[in-house]
Amino acid sequence: MRLGEMCEQIRRAEEIAPADIESFVNGVAHRQLANEEVEEWLRAVHRYGLSNRAKVILTKAMMESGEILRWDDYDIDVSLVVDKHSTGGVGDKMSLMLAPALAACGLHVPMLAGRGLGHTGGTIDKLESIPGFCTEISPSQMQEIVLEVGCCIAAQSDLIAPADGLLYALRDVTGTIASLPLITASIISKKVAEGITSLLLDVKCGSAAFMRSEEEAMELAQSMVDTATGLGVKTVAQVTRMSNPIGRMVGNSLEVLESVEVMQGNGPEDTVELVVLQGGQLLLMAGVVNDLKEGLEMIRASLQDGSALARFRRMCIAQGVEETIAGQLCIEPRAVLPKAREISLVRAEKDGFINGFSALPLAQVAGEIGAGRKNFGDDIIPSVGLQFDLGIGDEVSIGQIWLSVHHEAPLRPEQLDKLSAAIEIGSVLKEPLQRLISTLE
Repeated sequence: MRLGEMCEQIRRAEEIAPADIESFVNGVAHRQLANEEVEEWLRAVHRYGLSNRAKVILTKAMMESGEILRWDDYDIDVSLVVDKHSTGGVGDKMSLMLAPALAACGLHVPMLAGRGLGHTGGTIDKLESIPGFCTEISPSQMQEIVLEVGCCIAAQSDLIAPADGLLYALRDVTGTIASLPLITASIISKKVAEGITSLLLDVKCGSAAFMRSEEEAMELAQSMVDTATGLGVKTVAQVTRMSNPIGRMVGNSLEVLESVEVMQGNGPEDTVELVVLQGGQLLLMAGVVNDLKEGLEMIRASLQDGSALARFRRMCIAQGVEETIAGQLCIEPRAVLPKAREISLVRAEKDGFINGFSALPLAQVAGEIGAGRKNFGDDIIPSVGLQFDLGIGDEVSIGQIWLSVHHEAPLRPEQLDKLSAAIEIGSVLKEPLQRLISTLE
């Protein structure tokens, strides 16, 4: 197979032989192709797309380019091995609570997660703000922890779907990041390599999401559902709004703090609702419950009765956190997690009702003060972030504190101005929009 010929087939919307796609992926995984050749292929896919059949073949080949977690040799019900993936959002800390909650309900969750590239950190960045928490573990170690604890959250590595590493790096330099088939293959190849039988996708849309419009989010959701289903994984996508931040905390250690509070039976209701919505759906997909209502109730109970928190503690210990620190984290997280040296307060400039927060400018400032990274090599400052002292629907008076900014370096006047403008205060309270837009199967 000549790569140029395959690019011509893509341009002419012709079906590509599976062996040719597999040969290409193998060449990428073993770095046997020139970057210029791979870049030409990426541009062709970005411009002309791939058929559903080709997406499934590409994703399977990427998955098979590295290690695959296999559960058949262990004394567990493979139908209970599940995971979720989120396209990311401001304050999106769901995985920290969802994995232990699912484990508490009898599921097995081998979760591979990423570091954030953008305004705020990813799941791995959040977990690494916990002293001693190790996310750099091998697939075999990951399986051992899942078998012992029920859940594990590990950083993606070149051992799993190694072809994706080079493809992702070249997508960045070729401007093909937004390609639907490439996004789909990148995400689904790593998830299916975990050996899961059910997958829940949270595809966010809105001003602070990767997919800005509902139409774009639905298209991506359907592409991922079709591809994962084509590989034999039961898959459901929930398309959710990402215009307001999730919960009351944005920033790595702050989001761990809020996650612990939720697993202590407290925390903001919108955060609880998302965990319950995702977990309930996975319990239904895995056959643990007979209907969604039962699944929702089961997940909510695990957050309220301490069983999810107990699993979280065990996961922390299994992944390197000292027992005393893990115990203290689950009782008084503020005593364990990194704290910023400075806290600046943002006050309301008029009376009224809080009808929303603009997630994008809030996230931009959070990124500027160190909560996120622009490049993969950048350091994240775990202690910095935003804490909302008031929530949507609350009444606010002029001069009242609505936001606390946790920071290490002095804030610039333009940053404070951007934060002050990010609150929507109206004289009349609006009916809040529901997070969940639609569910695709």
